[in-house]
Amino acid sequence: MPNIKSVIKDVKRSRQRHLRNQAAKSQIKTYVKKARAVIADPGAPPADVAQALSQTVSVIDKAHKRGIIHKNAAARRKSRLMKRAVQAAPHTA
Repeated sequence: MPNIKSVIKDVKRSRQRHLRNQAAKSQIKTYVKKARAVIADPGAPPADVAQALSQTVSVIDKAHKRGIIHKNAAARRKSRLMKRAVQAAPHTA
């Protein structure tokens, strides 16, 4: 443990940020998992799929905006999710 007062405060802030970032990353994983489950369900109405995607994209964008994940990581996650949704969607010609 550091002896200098400012360093002690830095460590405390770092731990708080770490917990906050961990929670946000966990939330992203949870929403992605839920969205993937809805997308994989063949009986899911398109409205449910759209809502799940919207919520997940919102959570990812918020994490990027707060600096928790890199912009390319956010884009990659959204892209992979959308790609799955398009592949799972029934093709109507």
